[in-house]
Amino acid sequence: MSLWTMQEAVAATGGQAQGDWSVDGVSIDTRTLQPGDLFVALKAARDGHDFVAQALASGAGAALVSQIPDGVEADAPLLIVDDVLTGLEALGRAARARCDAKVIAVTGSVGKTSTKEMLARILSDQGRTHAAVASYNNHWGVPLTLARMPREAQYAVIEIGMNHPGETAPLAVQARPHVAMITTVAAVHLEAFEDVAGIAGEKASIMQGLERGGVAVLNGDIVEADVLRKAAADLGVATQWFGASSEDFKLKSVQIQGEETLAHATVLGRDIELHIQSLGAHFAMNALGALACISAVDADLNKALSSLALWSPVKGRGAREEIQIGAGKITLLDDSYNANPTSMVAALDVLAATPTKGRRIAYLGDMKELGPDEVALHVNLAHLESITSIDQIHCIGPLMKQLHVVLPESKRGTWYGTSEEVLADLTDQIQSGDIVLAKGSLSVALAKIVDAIRKLGHGDPKSDTSK
Repeated sequence: MSLWTMQEAVAATGGQAQGDWSVDGVSIDTRTLQPGDLFVALKAARDGHDFVAQALASGAGAALVSQIPDGVEADAPLLIVDDVLTGLEALGRAARARCDAKVIAVTGSVGKTSTKEMLARILSDQGRTHAAVASYNNHWGVPLTLARMPREAQYAVIEIGMNHPGETAPLAVQARPHVAMITTVAAVHLEAFEDVAGIAGEKASIMQGLERGGVAVLNGDIVEADVLRKAAADLGVATQWFGASSEDFKLKSVQIQGEETLAHATVLGRDIELHIQSLGAHFAMNALGALACISAVDADLNKALSSLALWSPVKGRGAREEIQIGAGKITLLDDSYNANPTSMVAALDVLAATPTKGRRIAYLGDMKELGPDEVALHVNLAHLESITSIDQIHCIGPLMKQLHVVLPESKRGTWYGTSEEVLADLTDQIQSGDIVLAKGSLSVALAKIVDAIRKLGHGDPKSDTSK
């Protein structure tokens, strides 16, 4: 069965159709478009209308446009709407309305994508599961994810992000989740908020989209827990708390054992062990919250525990790789996709705790959007206990230059203005036996460093569980 027939798409959007067509997918990028997709001509850095002819030539089943683009045949298969983004949102709402899936929406300052991937991995073993690709969590990512949702889906996991006040609730209302999870609240996007309590209030607005009888799964260990508690009470939303302070989903201990994180927890009165194939206490906390979501949608907790043990982070989100170099190897911790003070602390803790016969080396890039305290938040990293266990720290970007200055001389590596400048020095800085962390905000482009490290040898990713 097609994802969208022409008649369904017209009914959803109120647009005008050319041709008689159906589509099997939805795409916004000609580079990843599959034959039979509906190409959505969004306006971003470039106007998607400029690529409609190319998309149709590549096999797109139709295109969602606000005007007939240049270079397109008069009888080309099109769905013409007043505004393309509004049309995409309408498709998303219609896809959500026609599907009986149990929907979980995930937000939080840190851990959204990893938790979404955990849930997708767990639920895919219990029924047909649809989940957001990568970090499609913004004003176009959420409706795109919804528009792609198969009508036969039994579970769906939607990631919701924000940069400014007022972004979360409208996306949550589109998703209409049965369960809304907030992983944590931290000092992220402080340029747009007065304080962390303001961020907590914005995150709490995800509860405005909950279906009647829905459940909010909340982190009880954060300082701003009372902000979440009040928001839930004001909305009359049932809550399920997780963390060391929770009774029903209680984290009791976390330890690193070899190449896995082992956590002991109490889940609904039952003592359990969580085995996670990646290192970090933050993964254990997110996993506990994921189990609370699993319980809230009445999925099988025993199967969930087995599935969780098979999950590992995706590329750029703490994925661990072994890079063969001659007769030896280096271990790469790829956390290059994003960074803020909370996730940076977690990543450095993981690096410090990971067993190695060689050195522990970090490449740290600027953390962006931190507001007036941005310099202090970078400098304060020098005082972390984990720094004592790290042998050398290289810094990238003007903000990380402030950290570089205050690092102990024995640990102070090289400061670089850009990631590109690092590449020429990598072979002299890394040797067999080392474990290497790359962590920074996306715009600093530490992925260039990660890719260059992979090219030093032959990468062997342990897992890529994107679903």
